[in-house]
Amino acid sequence: MSNEGNNFNMPDLGDALNEEARAGLVNALKDKLQNLAGEHNGILENLSPNVRKRVEVLREIQGQHDELEAKFFEERAALEAKYQKLYQPLYAKRYDIVNGVGEAEGAPNETAMDQEGDKDAEEKGVPEFWLTAMKNNEVLSEEITERDEGALKYLKDIKWYRIEEPKGFKLEFYFDTNPYFKNTVLTKTYHMIDEDEPILEKAIGTEIEWYPGKCLTQKLLKKKPKKGSKNAKPITKTEDCESFFNFFNPPQVPDDDEDIDEDAAEELQNQMEQDYDIGSTIRDKIIPHAVSWFTGEAIQGDDLETEDEDEDDDGDEDEDDEEEEDGDDDEDEDDEEETKTKKKSSAQKVQ
Repeated sequence: MSNEGNNFNMPDLGDALNEEARAGLVNALKDKLQNLAGEHNGILENLSPNVRKRVEVLREIQGQHDELEAKFFEERAALEAKYQKLYQPLYAKRYDIVNGVGEAEGAPNETAMDQEGDKDAEEKGVPEFWLTAMKNNEVLSEEITERDEGALKYLKDIKWYRIEEPKGFKLEFYFDTNPYFKNTVLTKTYHMIDEDEPILEKAIGTEIEWYPGKCLTQKLLKKKPKKGSKNAKPITKTEDCESFFNFFNPPQVPDDDEDIDEDAAEELQNQMEQDYDIGSTIRDKIIPHAVSWFTGEAIQGDDLETEDEDEDDDGDEDEDDEEEEDGDDDEDEDDEEETKTKKKSSAQKVQ
């Protein structure tokens, strides 16, 4: 469903949704319904006149529903904008404490820290805050390799915000000066065809400026020369490898659909879905609840959700097993009756 009315400007919520945008969204919804109706003209043509009239009334009701739904999306967008603005001071305080810019109220003062030892006195902020939070999330932990951890220790903050033209959202990863790459900010932008489904059009990542020999998305392979080869030096080549930082080099859709076959298209779709899953996990879980992921408290909540889903699946499997057992019981009863019949027949023949 098109969401063209979901336009807002963070600094000015009053102008977030104007009449023109609202009309545009409603018209888009109506156009979509008309297009869908056009695709199924064969169904309508086969209906009797009375039933067709009833369907037309149902379509009018559907149109009224979609107008209300459009208003819902508008109000939700404005509400999200309002609370994103209210969250910002809290995120700023979190940034200061995590990075040692400011000290939290009730934290030990410098004198007390000196008494506890030089090591504690030198430690600022919360070391490896974002790395730990991300590793505690099941989706992200699968993407982070041991080699990645060295670079992710320099991660200072993660932010996100909506974009309007084209619609979607952008993630920003802020890094301290580090020995791995020159960039201080890495970004990932998602362009959405439909935000509410959601349907991803494409994703764009920052090109990472790796320092020589520090690239984490490639590994160096050395091969010994063959015996008798004139070149006695080992052969070296680079090969792509697993890394969280591949996240900034997302899969790309070819400009020409004819350049990709069915199997490749399915593989590309799976890659894009996985890429969006990572991005939305960072946006919806890690950024707003980073402290709970750091402490591990959020893991329990995630596990409970997973257990509920597993129980639902197990319930379906149990029902299937019961049906199979009932079927087996019926078969056993049939076998018993057949055996009794055979015995009676044999007895009669003997007589």
